[in-house]
Amino acid sequence: MPDIGNLFKKYKQFLFYLLALLVLGWGFTPYKTIFLGLILGTTVSFINLWLLYKKTIKFSEAVKYGKKIYSIGTLSRFAYAALAILIAMKFPNYFNIIATVIGLLASVGVVFAEFFIMFITKRSQEER
Repeated sequence: MPDIGNLFKKYKQFLFYLLALLVLGWGFTPYKTIFLGLILGTTVSFINLWLLYKKTIKFSEAVKYGKKIYSIGTLSRFAYAALAILIAMKFPNYFNIIATVIGLLASVGVVFAEFFIMFITKRSQEER
């Protein structure tokens, strides 16, 4: 099982590359509102992933030392997502709301992609 810190580094790197591609798309294509929505959603998605990472570290420390922890920050992550949607709704000339929602799912897509890659590489190593 990979260390959560190493996994977060991979996720962070991939999301930064994705954001760089989205900024290039915003700069060089006529679809400004779509790419700004994707940038907004992906940025909030990255912030939510970072918050989950930090809360998971605190949770594992609490379990390790026998302390209690009551939440892993689900409400705050929902609030960030709702804030992104509200921003997109408030400024429809700048942000596409559907693209913002798709961007909010970026970190989930990255996690699934990494899981799929790890599954395929582990399976190919077992066959050898």
